[in-house]
Amino acid sequence: MLENIVKETNLKHIAIIMDGNRRWAKEHNLPSAFGHKKGVEALKSVVRACDDFGVKYLTVYAFSTENWNRKQEEVDFLMDLVAVTLTNELAEMYKEGVQIRYIGDLSRLSDKLQKIIANSVETTKNNTGVVLQIALNYGSRAEITNAVRKIIQTGIAQDEITEELISQNLYTAGVPDPDILIRSGGEQRISNYLLWQIAYSEIIIRNEFWPEFDKKILGECIEEFGKRNRRYGK
Repeated sequence: MLENIVKETNLKHIAIIMDGNRRWAKEHNLPSAFGHKKGVEALKSVVRACDDFGVKYLTVYAFSTENWNRKQEEVDFLMDLVAVTLTNELAEMYKEGVQIRYIGDLSRLSDKLQKIIANSVETTKNNTGVVLQIALNYGSRAEITNAVRKIIQTGIAQDEITEELISQNLYTAGVPDPDILIRSGGEQRISNYLLWQIAYSEIIIRNEFWPEFDKKILGECIEEFGKRNRRYGK
């Protein structure tokens, strides 16, 4: 049934704000690190669910440009978690056909992490399964600003600037805009995430914290999407 909804609605791309790791940990009287680790397991489950349902693209918000304002020990832990997860899970993701991409300004990351990221991209670049885009040190306003700067540097005339040209200069160039934006944890805000790309995305808010997400919950989001009437301003 869910596979039919994906086909009938031409659902290609799901974007997720993975919110609630720390709140989940607090609710279970655990350090926030446990919530982030549990969140990795939820992500693996959702990637596999996308593959099962026939969803080609999944973009997840892993670390924002604003997250640097958190306590240094938490930032360090999150960066280490990304490095360890990519190192330990790469072989399995490759075997499952996942193609890994990144969006965001990676220049602020450590040289070690940048090398791990580059290796994951190179290793999986020819895979034909789910395209997993990880938003890391990502902020949409910074992305759009960067795109405008690149366009200006080409010397293009202002009347030649189009929406398509701007899209081609974003981090997500070549990837269709999200059909669905899901936010876990009950918060009802966009948080500087894919502001250009979600212009006509259907927004679904779930109260479950991200570590609680699984195939069943994703399926419920797809079912909800199937009931929506996407009018695109008409």
